[in-house]
Amino acid sequence: MKLEVEVISKEIVKPSSPTPDRLCRYQLSFLDQLTPTIYNPLILFYPEICDTEANKIRTSDQLKQSISNALTYFYPLAGRIMENQMFVDCNDEGIPFLEVRVKCQLSDVIKNPVPCELNKLLPFEIEDAKEPPLGIQFNIFDCGGLGIGVCISHKIGDAVSFFSFVNTWAAISRGEKKLVAPEFVSASLFPPRNLSGYTPSIRQTKEQIITKRFVFSASKIEEIRGKYSDNASFENQARPTRVEALSAFIWSRFVAATDIRSRPDTFCSIFHMVNLRTRIDPPQPEYSFGNLYSFTITIPSMDRAGESNFTNVVSQMRDSIKRVNNEYVKKIQNGYNHFDSIKEIAASSAKGDMISFTFTSLCRFPMYEADFGWGKPIWAGSAARDIKNVVAFMDAVAGNGIEAWVSLKEEDMAKFESDEELLGYINAPKCF
Repeated sequence: MKLEVEVISKEIVKPSSPTPDRLCRYQLSFLDQLTPTIYNPLILFYPEICDTEANKIRTSDQLKQSISNALTYFYPLAGRIMENQMFVDCNDEGIPFLEVRVKCQLSDVIKNPVPCELNKLLPFEIEDAKEPPLGIQFNIFDCGGLGIGVCISHKIGDAVSFFSFVNTWAAISRGEKKLVAPEFVSASLFPPRNLSGYTPSIRQTKEQIITKRFVFSASKIEEIRGKYSDNASFENQARPTRVEALSAFIWSRFVAATDIRSRPDTFCSIFHMVNLRTRIDPPQPEYSFGNLYSFTITIPSMDRAGESNFTNVVSQMRDSIKRVNNEYVKKIQNGYNHFDSIKEIAASSAKGDMISFTFTSLCRFPMYEADFGWGKPIWAGSAARDIKNVVAFMDAVAGNGIEAWVSLKEEDMAKFESDEELLGYINAPKCF
């Protein structure tokens, strides 16, 4: 369904206490420099909190006050990224806080979410992060239900950092006193470099991109895992993880639906985002703030037909992830630009179409822990991306299932979502 939204107010929320002079210049790390200027989005939904005008006012004030207090811990988010992309001016300029009325029932949205409509519940356009590093939109539905839309610039922090902020903010809102402050160590771990002439960006396309959400139940995921375990290459290995199996399955259905194998000049690559905190020596805690991530590159086998070939893709993906180890991290710390590997691969490949497919997983992340004082969210959603061939995995709200948010070219999506084997494994697209 199409959402009709009305902005009631927009104000700037500043930190409750000024940032000390010694912290006013926040240095971006090498990995921050390499990260494109896009927003990471999240929308948290809560039932019937604001059923009266008094509750709306009280809840809005509670959120703004707790944001103000949280920004004293996460002070770079209240600053502004300077144009040279080397540092954040932590000037306490503050963050936009929008209050919006959504003219429908909350249940209408979460029973059958439409990703492109969910973008209306966010404070920014997410593909071009020229606005402040953080923005929050407080959405109130006709029934009194809430949708809290949050955007954090990927230039400042990765998904782990995102949830660190959201859950600290929620803890402050509900009155917690024992808080774990973030550690801003990324620039010391990955010192910035001179990248003159290099501008990280997401390649925009004139093609129509469609994002759709596909839900896999726990039982169907186990079936897919079994499908890829039943192969000689896995006799002496652990079974594929949920994310490994789903990545291979979605890739296989995309290849089949778009008939890539019939195009011999097409060069394919698969990317997975990897959290580096546990791969750094010494390992860093989850509350280390910044872009402490890298990605793996898998060149999938395309020379043989049949499902067994995609079992080999699971092994290839696993090997790629294993290579992001302590030695690899040291290479990045010494200035290795991991984007150079893409250029190297592309240069060595046959000339022709290059199809890349990116997977990122938020599974096992604490997205359902954000209790602002009125309970945990009944659903956490993402949004539509204007970037093709991207898949984000998120935990389903219950039952150990997984939601796959898939963004493809319009014509590719039409083929992909009609694939009979895919349809045999997905649930009806609703939250409950």
